[in-house]
Parts: sequence; structure tokens; C-alpha cells
Amino acid sequence: MGLQIRSLRLAAGVSSSALATEAGVSRSMLSRIERGLASPSIEAMDRIAEALDVPISRFFVDQVKRTDCSFVPAGRGIVVEREGVIKGYHYELLGHLLSGNLFVEPYKVDLTEDAQPYTTFQHPGTKFLFFLSGRVKYRYASRLIDVGPGDTLLFDATALHGTEQILEPPVSYISIVFTLRE
Repeated sequence: MGLQIRSLRLAAGVSSSALATEAGVSRSMLSRIERGLASPSIEAMDRIAEALDVPISRFFVDQVKRTDCSFVPAGRGIVVEREGVIKGYHYELLGHLLSGNLFVEPYKVDLTEDAQPYTTFQHPGTKFLFFLSGRVKYRYASRLIDVGPGDTLLFDATALHGTEQILEPPVSYISIVFTLRE
């Protein structure tokens, strides 16, 4: 619990002195709580939670075990070969998260010169697309959307979706798929 309080305090940009004063506990007591050397009373936890503007339940969530950070230097993503995906779609994995119940797959997708329209992508999760270059007509279920640089799409990926027509190559976009783990 102490690590959670310290993490929340630091995330809020609050000094230990300011939090102690706001919560009505001594600075030394707050320091001992944060280091796991003392257990606060329910009343003190409630005042600390109120001072941090969080529910008291946040003190009992182990966020320390759920702090992935993925760094991929420019141009160094993992090239992913997808079986069954049509020719001309180049996928570069830009990161990953291994902990928690949310699975996130960020890709840079480039449509090469021999890319063909493909509108039958369908999978679990929510998908976010950010178009970097080129123009396409993008199919989402029964909708056909003209997209280009700077445009975004966010949708339920269980519906059929994909590029219906390549209007102006080269086409490049960021694709992020969010799925919940069971």
C-alpha cells in the first residue's frame, strides 16, 4: 500500500510535506507509510485518499506489477509476417505490453506497390488507425470512408473492415488493436 501512495503522490506532483499537511498526518508518519514501515489507520488512509483525490481502493491495487514500457527505436520495429494476409501489406510491430488484462498491438502498416484492396479483416477488439500518407477508400461494415494523411478511424474490429480502394499511393498508417485478455 505504501508504494501505491508514494506512486500516486509522485504522479500528482505533490511533495510529501504538502500531502502530509493536506491529509493531517505528520511528515515522518507519511514517510514510514510510503516505505512500508507503518500501517495507517482507516481514517488516515481516507484522508490521504481524499488529499490525492483518489478512491481509497487505489491503495490496494498492485500497479507496480503492471508497469510495462516498450521502447522501439525508429525503424527498428519487428517485421511481422502474417499468414493468409494478402500480398503487399507490410507490418512492423512498434511495441508491446505484457502485463495486465489489456493486450495492445501497435503496428506501422505500409501498402507496397503490389498491394491489393482487402476488406475482409475481422478480429476481436477495438482498432485505431492513423493515416500517415496516401489516400484510400476504407470499408467498415457497410460504410465506405475516404481517408488520407492525418485522418483517424476508431472502430469495433469484429465487423468486416479494410482497404477497398487505393486512391493515392504510397499508403502508410499506424494501426493499434486493443483486446482484453481472458
